[in-house]
Amino acid sequence: MYHGWYQLVCKYMEELLTLKEAAQILKVHANTLRLWDKKGLLIAIRIGEKRARRYRKADLEKFIKKK
Repeated sequence: MYHGWYQLVCKYMEELLTLKEAAQILKVHANTLRLWDKKGLLIAIRIGEKRARRYRKADLEKFIKKK
């Protein structure tokens, strides 16, 4: 049971990109992503105590296609 749950969490985490990774993919500055998150244009997931931003790969792909 634990093994299956662990695989599920790992798969989900692989789908998340850091702020820096997302900025590199979109070819924008990290501050641009922060602004877009604040405006609701590209919503980040906040994780951990520090509330670090993570972006879903699928959300980035949709955003790119939308442009």
